Order: sequence, then structure tokens, then C-alpha cells
Amino acid sequence: KIENDSKFYYVSSVTDGDTIKVVVDGKIEKVRLLGIDTPETKDPRKPVQCFGQQASDFTKALVEGKYVRLEIDKSQGNRDKYNRLLRYVYLQDGTEVNAKLVEQGYAFAYLRYPVSQTETYKQLQSNAQTNKLGLWSSCR
Repeated sequence: KIENDSKFYYVSSVTDGDTIKVVVDGKIEKVRLLGIDTPETKDPRKPVQCFGQQASDFTKALVEGKYVRLEIDKSQGNRDKYNRLLRYVYLQDGTEVNAKLVEQGYAFAYLRYPVSQTETYKQLQSNAQTNKLGLWSSCR
């Protein structure tokens, strides 16, 4: 189990906008970005959703092939029902990837499972909506 630490983990690939794969102790771990939800691109039960590919591409450009720090939220479990680690993800420069996705209009604040950052994400989402950023400019 990965606890909060100052270690950085290599991002081997990006599954979609809110799920990445990192190398932990030589093993690939799937990580679900906490508190946000991006439009689907990989769900076999759904068509690719509006702005899903853009969200996936943005996450890829941000983290793939880079090192990230993972942070747990005490209000959540360690893993979800798909056995993915639930984490906030930070770049080496301190940028919080989860917040950046919402701020730029690539993700929604995920209100179904509130986290400690939910209020922050709701504010970032409101700003993105007001400024018609990302999915707020082209979907709905």
C-alpha cells in the first residue's frame, strides 16, 4: 500500500483522462484521479463521450513519461472497486493534476464521491463553465 510520501513514480501510460498507470516497485499500478471525472473514452458500455478524447490527450501530455507524486485522501479508501489506487496526482513542480484538469475544462468535479478537495474543484469547475473552457465550450 502506498502511503503519502515524497516519492515520485514514473507514469508509464494514460488509460484515459482520469486514470493513469504508474510504476511502483517495478509493478504497474492503475491510479484513478480522485475527486474528478472526465468524459469516457474506454468504457465498453458507452460511446466515446463529448470531449473524452481531448481530456485523455491533455492528461497524456501532462503526465505520460513523467514522474508524479501520489497523495491519498483520508476520507477515501485506498482502492476503488476496480482495484485502482485512489489518489491526488502531483507533478514534480507541485502542480496538482486533478485540479488542473477541472480548471482547464477537461474534467468535472466528481460530486458523487465527495473528497477533501471537492469545494475547490466545484469552484474551479464554475470558473471553467463561466469562461467556457474545454468541454464547457463544445458539449451539451
